[in-house]
Amino acid sequence: MASKLLRAVVLGPPGSGKGTVCERIARSFGLQHLSSGQFLRESLRGGGGECPRGRPVGGAAGTVGGGSPAPGIFDGAAMGMGTPSPPRICHRSFFPWGFPRTLGQAEALDRICELDLVISLNIPFETLKDRLSARWVHPASGRVYNMDFNPPHVQGVDDLTGEPLVQREDDKPEAVAARLRKYKDAAKPVIELYKSRGILHSFSGTETNKIWPYVYTLLSSKIPPILSDEEN
Repeated sequence: MASKLLRAVVLGPPGSGKGTVCERIARSFGLQHLSSGQFLRESLRGGGGECPRGRPVGGAAGTVGGGSPAPGIFDGAAMGMGTPSPPRICHRSFFPWGFPRTLGQAEALDRICELDLVISLNIPFETLKDRLSARWVHPASGRVYNMDFNPPHVQGVDDLTGEPLVQREDDKPEAVAARLRKYKDAAKPVIELYKSRGILHSFSGTETNKIWPYVYTLLSSKIPPILSDEEN
């Protein structure tokens, strides 16, 4: 379990592998992941706008093995909606991914606490377009499949339920280009802000497996890992 506080975010366009990178961070550094849906539900349950705590395996809610509060990785989409308040999140490690998406969200995050580092994933446009166009989801669970490198066992159906998969409207080829342009325009001032502060670390490539070792090395210099790079 990471003992040193680390406040960081993972940025990148749709299809850049932010979710995969954050899952590996969670495993490697003892942090836990909380999706935006869970974030909202926990916030509403907690009352008073308190920042929610996750539910790690093997312990009570918000604890590790029933002990101390667990540092967390938060999907920051919910944070742009005014859900959390500063007090609890300021005393925890956190790793929102895909947030902040705009300069306004970055400024809102500044009012919560100061970031230690920002990871930016730079993936070529053609790679992103191919990834997104090949992505299908199981609506009920949110499970995501990629027909190129993570296909279902039977084409068009979910592995666990046998229910049909669907392609999101904004993952269809005709929508992808506009979606990526919109991200680039909104993200540019955010990237420039963090670059000017000297906390931006950019990683470029076409494969998450080749980018990950560099992300792991960077984070290992900030907090102690609990798994080696090879164990991911």
